[in-house]
Amino acid sequence: MPHRAKPNPKTHYITSMPKTGYVYILTNKYHTVYYTGVTNSLVRRIREHKDHFNKGSFTDRYNVTKIVYYEVFSEIRVAIAREKQIKKYGRPKKVALIESFNPDWNDLWEFIVNF
Repeated sequence: MPHRAKPNPKTHYITSMPKTGYVYILTNKYHTVYYTGVTNSLVRRIREHKDHFNKGSFTDRYNVTKIVYYEVFSEIRVAIAREKQIKKYGRPKKVALIESFNPDWNDLWEFIVNF
C-alpha cells in the first residue's frame, strides 16, 4: 500500500472553504455594449478592466469600463452558473436587470472600492 502524506489541516481548510464569487455587468459610456463577467475579487477585476490590463480584449477594444450591475454569491460555482444564465439574456432583459438594480446607470466603482 503506498504511503500517503497526512493532509495539512491549514491547507485543507483553506482549499476546502467555499469561495465568494461575483457576477458583474460592465458597459461603455454610451450604454451600447455590455460585458458580463465573473470573478472571485470584484475590486481587482474591475480595476483590471478600468486600467485596460488585458490589451486587445473585448472590454479593452470597446472601452467597456463602467460597472453598472453586480451580484454577490457565497460560492464561486453558483456565481459561474449565474454568469452563464445572464449571458444568455437578450439586450432588453439585461437592461431590465441593470435598471432594477441601478436605475440611473451610475458607475458603481466608487461604491465598490469604498465598501
